[in-house]
Amino acid sequence: MNELVNNKEAKLNENESIDKFKRNLKFDIDETYEYVNKGKIFSLISNLLYYGIAFPILKLLTKIIYDLKIEGKENLKELKTGAISVSNHVLFLDCAMIGLATISKKIYYTTTEENFKIPFIRKLIKLLRAIPIPKSIKNKEHFINEVENLLKTNKIVHFYPEATLVPYCNEIRNFKNGAFELAAKNQVPIIPMLFTFREPKGIRKLLKRKQDVTLTIFKPIECKEDVDTKNKAKILKQLTFLKFYM
Repeated sequence: MNELVNNKEAKLNENESIDKFKRNLKFDIDETYEYVNKGKIFSLISNLLYYGIAFPILKLLTKIIYDLKIEGKENLKELKTGAISVSNHVLFLDCAMIGLATISKKIYYTTTEENFKIPFIRKLIKLLRAIPIPKSIKNKEHFINEVENLLKTNKIVHFYPEATLVPYCNEIRNFKNGAFELAAKNQVPIIPMLFTFREPKGIRKLLKRKQDVTLTIFKPIECKEDVDTKNKAKILKQLTFLKFYM
């Protein structure tokens, strides 16, 4: 496994957002909020945008900018149930790269509630299957129910357990528990996905300063221990963390 690139900025506060988008729109989540729009017209537009427009553009873009290499796609072929996928959060386009890697499966992406306050972006990411994670505890139950419904219909739901983006971070940061608790509760596997960086070669070495990107998809992880949900979540979290250091 290639080493992650060194980056002194990796020590940023894990709850600090580093992008410059203005989050000035009103956005409220309550118990009536529709996390997943099931309307036929919405689904048609979403699929057209996702597969017909975003996929080919992003495939070309990530190849040009990052020389993206995806390893381990075969580890998704045997997946017959819903699953929780998790990855480190180190690039602005890493969710797009995950979409390219999982094109054969329908995947939804969790994101912060704050990202739905960005003009235009919030409509775009909604169409591209983004699901906001509510800040309010009282609205978490509805969010969890929606995620569980996706898992029951064999969808993949992606989480960033590190929570925040730190570009080109050279270390795996502390994981939050939510993704692993959901996997344990719903008895679905965790799919670890790891972004690593490599030095550009050939002419790319002359044209760019940043390193190129490899996305590795590992085999799904399940907890077969006869323990309660809390301990299953803990085991899944530990196994995922260790997998990233193998």
